[in-house]
Amino acid sequence: MEYEFRRNTLTGTFQASFSMDHEVLGLWFSEELADNRAGYIEISQAIVQLQKSHLKSWRYVGKGLTLELDSEQARVFANALEMQETQQLDESMSFYDAESEAFCGLEDFEVALQSWRKFLDESS
Repeated sequence: MEYEFRRNTLTGTFQASFSMDHEVLGLWFSEELADNRAGYIEISQAIVQLQKSHLKSWRYVGKGLTLELDSEQARVFANALEMQETQQLDESMSFYDAESEAFCGLEDFEVALQSWRKFLDESS
């Protein structure tokens, strides 16, 4: 999983771009987490609790995307996907969700999260 962080000097916003199949992670970092230090701390603490087996799973629900963690992986998905899961489709049809959902290992996610925080701290 490759990623790059940038700062838009015109707007002062921060942007994360992730490799193919992980694009939604970039959207989550850029729009849901952004420079929310309290959110970063909350997520970091949840990761520690998961690694110590004090939690089985954990969720961070945002405006448009949700982060779901367990002891092995991180999943980011569009909140609309949960509504789709309850809808029934004909067997020959399916929802296109490749750009609305991504998975990665918990350790990889933790490294990306720490890199994002470091980037924000250095860019401020």
